[in-house]
Amino acid sequence: MLVVLAFILLFHIVSAILLFISTIDNAWWVTGNVYTDIWQFCNSTNYCISYRDSYGGYIEAIQATMILATILCCVAFFVFILHLFRLKLGERFVFSAIIQLLSSLCVMIAASIYTAQYTTFHSGFNEQGTFGYSFILAWIAFPFTLISGIMYLVLRKRK
Repeated sequence: MLVVLAFILLFHIVSAILLFISTIDNAWWVTGNVYTDIWQFCNSTNYCISYRDSYGGYIEAIQATMILATILCCVAFFVFILHLFRLKLGERFVFSAIIQLLSSLCVMIAASIYTAQYTTFHSGFNEQGTFGYSFILAWIAFPFTLISGIMYLVLRKRK
């Protein structure tokens, strides 16, 4: 049981780190010396242009769901720690699982919107780019948060 708890703790911390990096860092789309994230466009001289009210709310939806996913992942971690010491065996980890699965849903929504609308975001000036590592980390964070949420549900029945 202790090994399973250590594994789920490590898995959850990795999920949170992936979410923080993918939300904060500026490499969702990379074109030569232009880096684009979900907040702004930046070139190699650190000249940045904010999105403001562009793209019909898609960027705002991505920003909101990535922030929500990161917050929910952190809340699920603290709830997990509280569950270890406060609840009876049958009630443990259910709330943590629900929160973590909601975090997984949010990161999937954000990455899916960006995947579907990237041509809209980059039409005209940096179309020849590629998806950056922050975008890839967001997609990697999705199965990590999903698996950790499922592990909480499985762990709830263990002694």
